[in-house]
Amino acid sequence: MQEGGTPRERLTAALGPIGVWSFQLDEQPAKREQELVSSVEELGYGAVWIPEGFGSKEAFAHAGILLAGTARIVVATGIASIWARDPMAMSNGSRALAEAYPGRFLLGIGVSHHVRAHGRGHIWDSKPYTKMKRYLEQMDELPAPSVTPPAPRVLAALRPRMLGLARERAWGAHPYFVPVEHTREAREILGPDRFLAPEQLAVLDTDADKARAIGRDFISHYITLPHYRNNIRRLGWTEEDTEAPYSDAFVDAMVAWGDAGAIRTRVHEHYEAGADHVALQVLGEDAAEFPLSQLRELAGVLV
Repeated sequence: MQEGGTPRERLTAALGPIGVWSFQLDEQPAKREQELVSSVEELGYGAVWIPEGFGSKEAFAHAGILLAGTARIVVATGIASIWARDPMAMSNGSRALAEAYPGRFLLGIGVSHHVRAHGRGHIWDSKPYTKMKRYLEQMDELPAPSVTPPAPRVLAALRPRMLGLARERAWGAHPYFVPVEHTREAREILGPDRFLAPEQLAVLDTDADKARAIGRDFISHYITLPHYRNNIRRLGWTEEDTEAPYSDAFVDAMVAWGDAGAIRTRVHEHYEAGADHVALQVLGEDAAEFPLSQLRELAGVLV
């Protein structure tokens, strides 16, 4: 990361305006995913965002694989779960990557979901805000080696209190599964100096029925999780909108679809609402196939 400046300025300079969010890399052997991310890097995208969930690769090991196979692109966790490691392990692991790959690792942290915590054998015994606040305090109370500063961190923040915590205790926020109106609210809460990088779903297809069908299938996996459903409802979407088969208006708000120009328009709506960087998650008929050809086409209008 560049020296000096606000967190917003430093992360915007490092990641650029557009990145790639991908589940599909988890489906690839290490050598192949290095090749894919190297291609994404050559196309000019500034960052690749990787998840951590059931069946995925461990976030820090996965980030190390991708960093080792590339030269410039930033690798960001979207997100590393606080249930997967204690504050010391989170701090030490992220610092190791920041030291080995200066300016190329961004630590995204999140409280995940109660079902994910239970799946790891934990008890969901406090409110997400309280849990995250104490976790960050414990990270910051640890003695830090003078050789390497902590990796910059952003929070998976959706609701106002967590966005406020991202403003106070992190470099910014990485909201996932959100429409443009959330970006506008997030910028207002984060203020002018914090980095904002929402994720945006996209289907590069001009067939409305086909594109919406792909979008509906993806939405069905997430809208059942309370954090996401409650946040969407809080923004004004009704039960009718957010219950299967989901209204066209809701699908269209969550999933940008159409030609490259239509996807570009949605990305720029996020910028106009206050985003510094958009993490684009491209969906296709084959959920396991990495969308390199689509990203190549989109690079022509986004990069």
